[in-house]
Amino acid sequence: MTRVKRSVHARKKRRATLEMAKGYRGDASRHYRTAKEAVLKADQYRYRDRRKPQAGLPAAVDHADQRCARINGLSYSQFMHGLQLAGVELDRKILADIAVRDADTFRRFADRAREALAAG
Repeated sequence: MTRVKRSVHARKKRRATLEMAKGYRGDASRHYRTAKEAVLKADQYRYRDRRKPQAGLPAAVDHADQRCARINGLSYSQFMHGLQLAGVELDRKILADIAVRDADTFRRFADRAREALAAG
């Protein structure tokens, strides 16, 4: 079997890992083995935490819509169905933002949903 000399690639890999670990505390930024573990762990945290911001959003969005729909005399499901029948294509996030910031506009959406429900 032929001999494989790895020194160039091994050094390149170690240098890349240490470059990624730049700014880490203590040995994690200076020693390859510790830096490799720290970079692996950082990648796990990074993957997990990209999903965190969205975690609480849907519940908060539905809650704001639901309250405002109730205030305007419709249940949340009736409100959403009425908007669908009326052809209003706004997602729940934008509707929740309108509900919080501009009650008058939300009331007009509720009236439109009510008319669409009555018509069909």
